[in-house]
Amino acid sequence: MQRRGATVLLGAVLVALLAWGVSAAPVPYVLLGPGPTVDTLGTTDGKDVIAVSGAKATDSAGQLRLVTVSVRSENVTLLDAVRGWFSDRTAVVPWELVYPPGRTTEEVDQENAKQFEASQSSAETAALRRLGYPVQVVVTELAEGSPAQAALRVGDVVTSVDGQAVTSAVKLTELVRAKPVGTALSIGYRRGEQAGTAAVTSVAGNDGAPRIGIMVEQRQPHSFRLTIELREIGGPSAGLMFALGIVDTLDPADLTGGRILAGTGTIDDEGRVGAIGGIPQKLVAAKEAKAVAFLTPADNCAEAMANAVPGLPLISVASLDEALAALDALRAGRQPALCTAG
Repeated sequence: MQRRGATVLLGAVLVALLAWGVSAAPVPYVLLGPGPTVDTLGTTDGKDVIAVSGAKATDSAGQLRLVTVSVRSENVTLLDAVRGWFSDRTAVVPWELVYPPGRTTEEVDQENAKQFEASQSSAETAALRRLGYPVQVVVTELAEGSPAQAALRVGDVVTSVDGQAVTSAVKLTELVRAKPVGTALSIGYRRGEQAGTAAVTSVAGNDGAPRIGIMVEQRQPHSFRLTIELREIGGPSAGLMFALGIVDTLDPADLTGGRILAGTGTIDDEGRVGAIGGIPQKLVAAKEAKAVAFLTPADNCAEAMANAVPGLPLISVASLDEALAALDALRAGRQPALCTAG
């Protein structure tokens, strides 16, 4: 009996050691959780997140907080994954969803950093357009033999396509591509103080899409300088909150009405707000930051409602204008447009 008992005990110890070894083994998963939130109207490391020189910056009694997702990709064990699966705060996703095959973690991080910088640039463009600083789309090069070569010159400002205003380089591309190859387009332009129009027939580019053979750059003249001082955050999802922060910083009105508001969403030069990832974790982060409402990209509303956090209304926004209208409604005591099941 003593020998049998020792055998059973030894077996139990070996099973426990084996189980521990399995649970401590690394697994190909990434853990996503609520990340830090940052007030775009506040400071970080002693510096204003949004700094203005050459113009008066205004103060706000409230906060406009961007939200992030924490990513743990190193030394994730089976035990960590199991805990994550049973947690309301953590998502467990396959490694390849965050780090696609054939790309290193460094390459993915670099791409996220580029997207973050691009989101800041688009946020500035969209915010300044809303504040009355229009974008100029200036011709910088004409392709040899291109349809536009005989009609336009370097330095021309492209103002319209078939009567529709060109408000950004993105808009110009969209308007040209909205008509089939071979369409005669009426291109409005300004050359110095003179305005004119030219008929330019589109041709197929290397990708088959319509084009007119010009290179352009965006200019947005203003007498002040804006800088965004924020590091160690990646991806494009802070664009909306940067844009709102810029408007609030330069506009004498306090957009927050003294409230703590959080939100997320990409933004392009036209001010359109796009969907992002990590909504469940971002909602938790917003609630923990004491936000009283969450600005939600319209295309994320279904996911947000499925992961709603009690006491955190979900405001649906598809553009910077809609976000500003929602903040106006909150300040006036009206109900903004909320996410709906439909």
